[in-house]
Amino acid sequence: MNALNIRIFGLTEDSIVDGPGLRLAVFTQGCTRACRGCHNPESASLDGGTLMDTEQILAKLRNNPLQTGITLSGGEPLLQAEACRALAEGARALCKSVWLYTGYTWEELLEARDPAHLALLKSCDVLVDGPFLLAQRTVELPFRGSPNQRLIDVQASLSSGEIVPYELAKWN
Repeated sequence: MNALNIRIFGLTEDSIVDGPGLRLAVFTQGCTRACRGCHNPESASLDGGTLMDTEQILAKLRNNPLQTGITLSGGEPLLQAEACRALAEGARALCKSVWLYTGYTWEELLEARDPAHLALLKSCDVLVDGPFLLAQRTVELPFRGSPNQRLIDVQASLSSGEIVPYELAKWN
């Protein structure tokens, strides 16, 4: 896949809160959901942020062998689904895991049948779905801000036709 332009709010090259391991977190620019209590409200503007080339971002992942994967967050990554898919496919080619955060639910994504969204999903390992709900905010759940958000094993769910929860590794 050729490099594409993507508008980003920011990058974190050493995230430990956006999925397991040391991750390259890509915060996309643009979101129309306006969730109360959003942790990146400055990312909402559709024309803000910085325009980058997906290959520039993948080079950061390629050049840091300590990173275990890439996390696509936002803003709302599905607003730039094709560029996010290029990042996901590039990460998978490097044998890195791909996590995707979205305010949409799994059911909404499948029901809408948007080809670009479905192609992005097929390139992901884990989906953290659903909007952040300020009234249900918690710091007790790993990798999510409210309990309505689910960790979904994307590949197993697509194969089975049912939601398969992603199981975090248990350490004794």
